[in-house]
Amino acid sequence: MHTVKERWGEIIDYLRTEHELSNVSFNTWILPLKVFDVIDETVIILVNSNANAEYIEKKYMLPLKVCIGEITGVEYEILFLSEDDERLENPESLLHETTHKRRSKSIFDKIGLNSKYTFETFVVGGNNKFAYSVANAVVNSPGKVYNPLFLYGGVGLGKTHLMHSIAHKILVDHPESKVLYITSETFTNELIDAIKNQNQRVNREESSLNAFRKKYRDNDILLIDDIQFIIGKESTQEEFFHTFEHLHLYGKQIVISSDKPPKDLETLEARLKTRFEQGCIADISAPDYETRMAILQKKIDNDHLEKYHIPQDVLHYIATHIKTNIRELEGSLNKIIALYKLNNTNEEMDISLAVEALKDFIVSGDKKEITPDLIVDTVADHYNISVADIKSEKRPAEIAVPRQIAMYLIRTLTEVPLKSIGIAVGGKDHSTVKHGIDKITKQLSKDEKLQNTINIIKKKIVPA
Repeated sequence: MHTVKERWGEIIDYLRTEHELSNVSFNTWILPLKVFDVIDETVIILVNSNANAEYIEKKYMLPLKVCIGEITGVEYEILFLSEDDERLENPESLLHETTHKRRSKSIFDKIGLNSKYTFETFVVGGNNKFAYSVANAVVNSPGKVYNPLFLYGGVGLGKTHLMHSIAHKILVDHPESKVLYITSETFTNELIDAIKNQNQRVNREESSLNAFRKKYRDNDILLIDDIQFIIGKESTQEEFFHTFEHLHLYGKQIVISSDKPPKDLETLEARLKTRFEQGCIADISAPDYETRMAILQKKIDNDHLEKYHIPQDVLHYIATHIKTNIRELEGSLNKIIALYKLNNTNEEMDISLAVEALKDFIVSGDKKEITPDLIVDTVADHYNISVADIKSEKRPAEIAVPRQIAMYLIRTLTEVPLKSIGIAVGGKDHSTVKHGIDKITKQLSKDEKLQNTINIIKKKIVPA
């Protein structure tokens, strides 16, 4: 018997203790998990067919990896599969998948790429065909055509997916290339740190600013996401201009994304607009009905959701009502499946289930109301944590700070009382909410990085 299988009980007990899982969480999500096999340093874990494998993977993947490593002394990847997944009948397919998963992850995780965002999983339609074509051209000849490549479009339309696809493909085709994918928020915050620490490193061989510049300029391909969030920041624009000039001078590829074309970024310096416009500008617009249906079908194929036998009229209902955001489109399908599982029925899905599941997704009019739930969702998405984390009693900084930011933003962007804010973040009491709001308010007066982060989240909640 393999060590992981043999010590599985010890591993999950350790998980329960170290992460202070409640009896409900442990018994609901962890105890039913079973080790199917260990292939090529990947642990294949079976999830009960009635459970939400995607939720378990998002919430418990990292804690389980750490606990397995602590108990066995070996670092493993984890592949979660439903007990009725057809791949379990094909060991050779699983061997290929686990090998590919580990190799891809070791390469892509180093620069913060999502392994699911590839050209193969990108659905091409009339709304993005040109952007897809020029992205492929950039991969085939980095730095030689369409440099810079400037991608723009609304939230959730696939800009980040396409940027990750470019980085993935270049890393696979040109493994010797130095590739850096970064958000403008990270660029700005790292520059703030470099300036702040400059005087503290005068006796060292390399100054903090020089280290910062080396990180960004010593690359073959630089991809910077959401460039709109550095506009209006003079020192950041100045530094980015010189980074851009250096890379472009030496024929290095630059890929930039934004929610608007350069000409519409009103506070962007003229010299940066000129540089951005000298390459190729490609827009990604909202997908048409046919493309939305194709996106849903692609998700079914990629996530192996065929077992739910989702009727065409349910897919039609989603594609008809969710029109302008691919993340919401895919999220709608996830919510319908989650509700179907929760009902634990043997009956087929139908339109009534879809209507019930999507009642909060579908809003009248084009403008969304700013609600506490919208703010909590946006903060959770920004920090790549779950809404459940924000509403939990967890106190690590990576959870507590986003929770306090959510409290602060609800207070400043809505008129709801402190009691309602407490309910929105998981039933916190009046004093906890007031403490969180006061703490963020005080830090904002002296923490430039926090100011930058909160301004970005505000723009995501209330796009200009």
